[in-house]
Amino acid sequence: MLAKSRSRTIFGVTSRAVDVEIDIASGIKAFTIVGLPDTACRESAERVIAALKNSGFKLPSLRITVNLAPAHLRKEGAMHDLAIAVTILAALDIIDKESLDNKVFCGELSLDGSLRPVKGILCVADDLKKHKDIELIIPVQNICEASAVKGILSIAASSLSEVIGYLTSGIRPAHDVPHKNKAASSPTINDQDYSDIKGNYNAKRAMEIAVAGGHNVLLIGSPGAGKTMLAQRLPTIIGELNKEESIETSKIYSICGCLSDKELISMPPFRALHHSVSDAGMLGGGSHHIRPGEVSLAHNGILFLDELPEFKRNVLEALRQPLEDDLIRISRANASLSYPCRFMLVAAMNPCPCGFLTHPKKICTCSPGQIQRYLSKISGPLLDRIDMHIEIQPIKYEQMIEKTSEKTSVNIKKRANEARSIQAKRYKNNNYNFNAKLPHRDIGKHCQVSKEASELLRIAMSELFISARAYDKILRVSRTIADLDKKMLIGVEQISEAISYRCLDTKAWL
Repeated sequence: MLAKSRSRTIFGVTSRAVDVEIDIASGIKAFTIVGLPDTACRESAERVIAALKNSGFKLPSLRITVNLAPAHLRKEGAMHDLAIAVTILAALDIIDKESLDNKVFCGELSLDGSLRPVKGILCVADDLKKHKDIELIIPVQNICEASAVKGILSIAASSLSEVIGYLTSGIRPAHDVPHKNKAASSPTINDQDYSDIKGNYNAKRAMEIAVAGGHNVLLIGSPGAGKTMLAQRLPTIIGELNKEESIETSKIYSICGCLSDKELISMPPFRALHHSVSDAGMLGGGSHHIRPGEVSLAHNGILFLDELPEFKRNVLEALRQPLEDDLIRISRANASLSYPCRFMLVAAMNPCPCGFLTHPKKICTCSPGQIQRYLSKISGPLLDRIDMHIEIQPIKYEQMIEKTSEKTSVNIKKRANEARSIQAKRYKNNNYNFNAKLPHRDIGKHCQVSKEASELLRIAMSELFISARAYDKILRVSRTIADLDKKMLIGVEQISEAISYRCLDTKAWL
């Protein structure tokens, strides 16, 4: 007695087809799963037997062999429980073998026969949408993920009995399918606003530019100057993700099991990390199961590193390649995977260990050697990949008590979104959307500079010893400033403002 069905296994942010083949023969009672299953997958035998028994199906004393093909592909987790259970019933001729055709089964079984949600259903649905005749049968808790993908018929069930009833009668289980997914906000506090921040006008202007062009930012200032407040309010001035970006980001959260059963990610994620994060936590990895790291969870959003010099040197250096490629490649002995990681890096640091080197009133107690060692924790190549270095000054008493209305997040967001719309229109035929991602080969085409601005940039290059990469960064930032000013030609004002946002190149205290 032989029967086959289809399931899927997660591979990076995609899924791979798995054929579930079951042979039932006479002999000593046994239940064997082959095809490179991991521990959770091998344990499916006990779950499936109990689920079938408690759903009213008693298995005879026969030898059951389950093959998960292809055998070279590692199978992880309990996603194949449902496929194994229905294929056993087909092999025993309890249900029609033809009822399994053109169907993909994904779901974990409880011992009582109910279905539990599994990770990565959004990836499965997105990969199956090009197969118009395929039905995806999944736990009811996963239906919101699957329904977000158009072009795939998803059938939700709450138990094994409901799946069997559908296969035998063709009547779908009566579960509501949502017509619209809720907007999932990023993990930030919604009542925050840039109007809460007094003073720091230059810094708020810089953050507006950074969001408008997707530029990486480093905030430098004394303790209490407002660096963290500025960073935490960035999500309030960023627009929502478009449909494609929402699916991309939600797929990463889906395979991590972090996606709500009612929501997709529609707001850019904001990931604020502690400096104790490890290499694997930052980049992703694992000895057996390779999982995405924080750089991928921040995809299409913001990665915030507070107290930047306190992070391990090897963790910071590992950021260099993802910042350039928008992709992280993780290689292990048993697999090699790639995860997307297009994010905006926002970092904050003190100018010295005590924090008061640049304070206008307080005296720094650090020796030159301590300051040098502190600053040297951040390498030059990493700093070169950060577009804007912003020095934050302490707020004065007069600024704290002034009654003048500050710019609200709504106003800043409107201006930033207008600049982003200009960039989207300009780069509509390219594989990038923001000025920060403008490749070197296209800078001359899109960053046309006036004669006076070109001369100013030449002087800055010779006097400040700006690197070639920093030169490109200045042009990209000035392009964003020109977009905010709604100007086609980059002038002296835009170039000089962009140079002012490179304080680590211009400050003598370094």
